[in-house]
Amino acid sequence: MTLSTYLLYMAAVAVLVLTPGPTMLMSMTNAINHGVPKAMASVCGSLTAVLCVMILSSLGLGALLAASEATFTVFKLIGAAYLIYLGIKTFLSPTSTFHSTDPVTHRLQRTHRQMYVQGLLVGGSNPKALLFFAAFFPQFLNPSVDWATQIAVLSLTFVAFEFSVLGVCCLFVGRISPWLRQPGRARWFNRGSGSLFAGMGLVLLTLRRHTS
Repeated sequence: MTLSTYLLYMAAVAVLVLTPGPTMLMSMTNAINHGVPKAMASVCGSLTAVLCVMILSSLGLGALLAASEATFTVFKLIGAAYLIYLGIKTFLSPTSTFHSTDPVTHRLQRTHRQMYVQGLLVGGSNPKALLFFAAFFPQFLNPSVDWATQIAVLSLTFVAFEFSVLGVCCLFVGRISPWLRQPGRARWFNRGSGSLFAGMGLVLLTLRRHTS
C-alpha cells in the first residue's frame, strides 16, 4: 500500500466516522445520562463490534449478505428491532440516572459491562456495515502485498480514528451535561434521542441490498 493510497483511505474514513449515526448518538446520550466513563465503555463495545465486522467482511460474510436476500433480511430485522427497542427505552426514560439519589431512577443505572454490551449491539446492529466494508476494503488493498498485514493496518486505523472522534464527542457532551441533566431538559433530551434511535431503526428496515 502506497502512502497516497493510505492517505486516501484516511480521508474516506474521516468522512464515514464524522457522519452522525447510531454509535455517535449512543455515545453522546450515554455521556449525558450515565457519565463519560460509562459512555466510553459503550464506545469500546461499539469498536469491538466494528472490528469484528471488518474481520467478518474480510472472511466473506459481507459477500454472503450481498448474495443472499434472506440472510441480509434476517440481519436487517435483528438490527432494526434492537435500535427501535433502544429508542423506545430511551424515549420513556424520565431523567438522567447519573449520580441520581432517587431509588427508582437508581435502579436504572447501568454497569460498565452493560454499557459495553449495549455498544457491542449498537455497533454490530447494521448489516450494511458488513456490505460496506466488504466493498470498501478491497479498494485499498494491494494483492501483491501480505493481505493480513494490510487488513490489520486498515482496521486499526479505522478503530483509532473512530475512538478519537467518539471520545471527543463524549468529553464535549460531558462538559455541558450538568445543564442537560436538569429534570425537564433531560426528559426532552431522552425523548429526542429515543426518537432518533427509533427513526434509525425504521430507516434500516427500508434499506435494500444492492444486487448489482
